Amino acid sequence: MQVNLPRRALLAITSYNEPFYANGSKTGLFYTEALHPYEALVEAGFEVDFASETGTYGVDEHSLSKDFLSEEDQKVLANPSHPFNVKLNTHLYKAEDLNPADYGLFFASAGHATLWDYPTARHLQHIAEDIYKRGGVVSAVCHGPAILPGIMDSTTGKSIIAGKKVTGFTTEGEEMLNLLELIKSANVATIEEGAAAVGAEYVAPPTPFADFTQTDGRVVTGANPASAKSTAVDAIKVFSSL
Repeated sequence: MQVNLPRRALLAITSYNEPFYANGSKTGLFYTEALHPYEALVEAGFEVDFASETGTYGVDEHSLSKDFLSEEDQKVLANPSHPFNVKLNTHLYKAEDLNPADYGLFFASAGHATLWDYPTARHLQHIAEDIYKRGGVVSAVCHGPAILPGIMDSTTGKSIIAGKKVTGFTTEGEEMLNLLELIKSANVATIEEGAAAVGAEYVAPPTPFADFTQTDGRVVTGANPASAKSTAVDAIKVFSSL
């Protein structure tokens, strides 16, 4: 293990929380896409801090459906004293107030909201850039990879995913959810489009909602909500191998 890599992770949270779905409900943080990585990181002995670009967040209302929550997830959601909820609701940092040197691993949680704010979230991106420059791990799940094109590799001047294989939520999945036209009408890039724009190779999961991850060097990505825990586990494996 390199001495300049603290066993401390920054879990990035989207700050965008506006109406998105056809029924008028809001997008925002997809709850389990932060909860499951948090649980995996804590279990692996990491200290975990939460930050968004603005220091604020809102939850994706669809992510609280029982379709997306196991019984254990529902128990956590219902318990305001659970450490995850305490951190999220009372200790969410503004990214620019943090010292990047405190962290050795960056994990971008998701929700469709990330398509709006992650591409220009320069303070979150700066933290990830610093971690990567010091030899640390950068990871993201589902729509979280929207942040990756803007994270620059100081040695190449290009995105850290240029020439790398990455995954994330599929355009096919957007079509299945009847959300692709909403995304296009908002003029934001899909995960596949964002990856292609910086010369990354997008790798699709076998089906849009299958648990699927991709590791390429010190960049670890996952495809969808079902992949949130496994993405974190794989990121931890890479970190442990450094």
